[in-house]
Amino acid sequence: MGWLKTRTLVSSSLIGSVTLGILGFGQAVYPQENPKTAWEQTLQAAKKEGEVVVYISNYEPATESFRKAHPEIKLVVVQDRGTQLMSRILAERRARKFVPDVVSAGALNYNVLYKANTLDPIKPTLLLPENQDQSKWWGGEHIYVDPKASYVFAYVGYPSTPFYYNTNLVNPNEMKSHWALLDPKWKGKMISFDPRMPVVAGALQFLYHSPELGPEFMRKFFGDTNMTYSRNFRQMTDWLATGKFAICFACRGAPRAKAQGLPVDNFDSVSWKEGAYLTIGGGSLSLLEGAPHLNAARVFINWFLSREGQMAVQNLGRPADPPNSLRTDIPKDVILPEHRRIPGKKYFVVHRPEFADVAPIFKLTKQIVGNQ
Repeated sequence: MGWLKTRTLVSSSLIGSVTLGILGFGQAVYPQENPKTAWEQTLQAAKKEGEVVVYISNYEPATESFRKAHPEIKLVVVQDRGTQLMSRILAERRARKFVPDVVSAGALNYNVLYKANTLDPIKPTLLLPENQDQSKWWGGEHIYVDPKASYVFAYVGYPSTPFYYNTNLVNPNEMKSHWALLDPKWKGKMISFDPRMPVVAGALQFLYHSPELGPEFMRKFFGDTNMTYSRNFRQMTDWLATGKFAICFACRGAPRAKAQGLPVDNFDSVSWKEGAYLTIGGGSLSLLEGAPHLNAARVFINWFLSREGQMAVQNLGRPADPPNSLRTDIPKDVILPEHRRIPGKKYFVVHRPEFADVAPIFKLTKQIVGNQ
């Protein structure tokens, strides 16, 4: 065989208001009138604050449309990799600096910020009726990444598969199930990114928690197939494209190689018996505790999750690879075919809070792979 983490909820709306007062920040408007009046009062208060600061790791170009929709509110955007934004926010908090109001950074909003008690509920900020109407979202529900279903709002979700193949060596029509990967004819002909590394957590969450796969499949797939392991995505893709290996697990460079005309493709695992998993693709939104421009933050959140905002995310967020918003009342013609959710197909949402603990998964993969 080759080588190659229970949160204690310490903030409520009351505690949050007290904290804001102590720190000298503006108070949020929590009107008791009808939704239209509540929105108008929040909007007027936001204009007085005059600014909103957003840290975002994906889809930053889409935020430009907010400036056109709300020119009275200055939008300050800090764009960086999710891990860098997390480190920056935690460092600012240690220095008692409250800079961003809103953050968009995928599952890291839960894994880092929620667990560090640095978020306030985003759910109460959804004032616009179109955002409150869950029937406009995939599955008829809002998907939250946190166990309280209130802090980390997932707004993107598209099918994902970690399995790729060389089109000259594999007939994809023969594959009807993940278990077909265990066919003896593929023994020694597969390469995998090191499953002990956190970067492949989403795919492993699917394999581990799928009732039709689970630990048994993982033990056989990673342990009994004479798998070659690597930590070099480019090398893996090169080896797949040249035919050194027929099948690859977590070949992140494969889509680009396919676009370049090389003989690689992803398996259509959505049609397999066990289905595929749905990833939020860096698309979750959270409200920072102690947000210095709380009303403006609420306006941004409502705009961002509205039809207008989510169409901007799809059309402008990443034009070469448009993210699929979880809103279902907006056009999907710009979405790549492989990222479209097909009615009636089976999708496993790996980012639900009940699947968040990855410690048992990596314990298992370390047992399987050992010290190779």
